[in-house]
Amino acid sequence: MDAIALLQERGFLYQSTDLERLRARLAQGPVTFYVGFDPTGSSLHIGHLLPVMAMRWLQQCGHRPIAIVGGGTAMVGDPSGKSDARPVLTVDEIDANARAIQGQLARFLDFGDAAGARLVNNADWLRDLKYLEFLRDIGRHFNVNQMLAAESVKQRLETGLSFLEFNYMLLQAYDFYVLYKDYNCELQLGGQDQWGNIVAGTGLIRKLTGKDAHAATFPLLLKSDGQKFGKTASGAVWLDTARTTPYHYYQFWRNIDDGEVTRLLGFFTALPMDEVRRLGALPSPQINRAKEILAYEATALAHGPAAARQAYLAAGTEFGFADPAGAIATSSAVAGIQATEAAAELPTTTLPKAKVAAGIGICKLLVDTGLCPSTSEARRLIKGGGAHLGDDRITDEKRVLTPADFAAGPLLLRAGKKNLRRIVVE
Repeated sequence: MDAIALLQERGFLYQSTDLERLRARLAQGPVTFYVGFDPTGSSLHIGHLLPVMAMRWLQQCGHRPIAIVGGGTAMVGDPSGKSDARPVLTVDEIDANARAIQGQLARFLDFGDAAGARLVNNADWLRDLKYLEFLRDIGRHFNVNQMLAAESVKQRLETGLSFLEFNYMLLQAYDFYVLYKDYNCELQLGGQDQWGNIVAGTGLIRKLTGKDAHAATFPLLLKSDGQKFGKTASGAVWLDTARTTPYHYYQFWRNIDDGEVTRLLGFFTALPMDEVRRLGALPSPQINRAKEILAYEATALAHGPAAARQAYLAAGTEFGFADPAGAIATSSAVAGIQATEAAAELPTTTLPKAKVAAGIGICKLLVDTGLCPSTSEARRLIKGGGAHLGDDRITDEKRVLTPADFAAGPLLLRAGKKNLRRIVVE
């Protein structure tokens, strides 16, 4: 499989040191490559996923990924793409973040055997460096004029760049040299704003070993309005379920603009590109089916098929399912999930016939189903307009449900926008 052709077709490649040399090298046999992730936070977010997905594709083409968690470089802070210096974290905070990120990367990459992906922490070789030796052995190979010309540095000179951050390029370059020397790593990948740092690494390898390494970058993932992709009104969309639930993760993808569908299907799903193009070309309203497929596939990668299925059915039950007419979904699990399954997949509360025959108050039902912690909270929910039975808002806190309410079958009780219960009678 031509790995370069695959990455190009799906839109991953932005620039490289020598694309044809890299293509020829990848065709010769397995190549070890790496991408770095600084643990400045306790979770990856959607903005990190573009390089992760590229790593996944390259691994499927037979090449070996190294994911570096930057427990060392995080102590300095990458100035790329930032208008201000990053907060200085303690070593304990950095190490805790590194452990969390390692677990998230394992959802996307295969670390399963000796030939699988490798995960390393650059704290292992950076934290014990001796400063004078590093300056003498590594720093002397760097030209300050060239460093100042790097885009990541130039942008920060206007607002102020600390000497601490100015050293980041040297450390990232040294990472590449260490991986080249110790792990036979020949290729570094990163975002386009990392280009200066990455080619500093290829230059250092050439000066220290006399050999050439490879570098390539991905395009910055921006929305059509130029804003960073993966941001919402409430902040970033995280992989950590405690910060962004699988339901809200799914909804982020489901709500993208129509014009983004083709690009994002290419980046964040494994669907064949001919199918991606057909889905992206669907007219409105059928394009909504393509968005459901994108949301399902992206959520399944990040959180597993079970969570994706539940999010799909919960969202469809709440907002309605897209009309599949005209959509192409042959390789997507969404094609096998029918809207009629939605109710059966939702959390369900079963009521005895005798209890319904005697009548059950709506506030008690909200408590018994776990939708409200107490009767007083149930009353407040109803008064605030946040309780619904089916499509109807509940306005009477003294309402009592009887067998007549279940004559047409199970009922759907909702508290707020996302907390749903299916109510059935034995």
